[in-house]
Amino acid sequence: MSIQDSWPTIPPVHPAGWPFMAVLFVIALVLGLFYQPLMWLGLILTGLCAIFFRDPERVPPEGTGLVLAPADGRLAAIVEENAPEDLGKPEGTRMTRLSIVLAPTDVHVNRIPCDAVVESKIYHPGAFISATLDKSSHENERMTLRLRLTDGRALGLVQIAGWLARRIVCDVEEGKNVKSGERYGMIRFGSRVDVWLPLGIAPHVRIGQTMVAGETIMAQLKESLQKE
Repeated sequence: MSIQDSWPTIPPVHPAGWPFMAVLFVIALVLGLFYQPLMWLGLILTGLCAIFFRDPERVPPEGTGLVLAPADGRLAAIVEENAPEDLGKPEGTRMTRLSIVLAPTDVHVNRIPCDAVVESKIYHPGAFISATLDKSSHENERMTLRLRLTDGRALGLVQIAGWLARRIVCDVEEGKNVKSGERYGMIRFGSRVDVWLPLGIAPHVRIGQTMVAGETIMAQLKESLQKE
């Protein structure tokens, strides 16, 4: 192995991060004209911004019918409850919600959990309470995708802003065919992502487990289940 091969890989920066880094870098240079230690502080902040917006490559596992984690972070909840209205289900329809809470130090690029068609995309402005609270699913700013699977069933994917987050980015549109593990957006500076599964699909993960977007298998779809 060469010395170069042994060096740690530096992940690229997501395009959404470049404007923030550019502003911080310019501020650092301007401050340096007046007081050099402030320039170094600005450069450190620029580096921290690059770390936050890092966008490492991920390798989805092989297999069909896999539901992959859409975000890095800690699995905070596995709950059976009524489906949110944005998923277009009849009132009282029960689904399983898996909630991933992202810390500011986690990778914040979100990924599609399975092959599907984006059937609907609905945005709601809202509050910015802690993403760890269950009521944030209904009260916080959020973006909901209804994904139609290849077998006809549907699942939900919800980006939820937290108390620190102030911007949800979702780069897919209604009608688009999406692939398992592909990037589709991010939430800036702390957040939560929910996956809503049809009942009968057993999660393969546990509360407290660390999720890796595009790689961790959260569930296995069963072809024997009734289509929606």
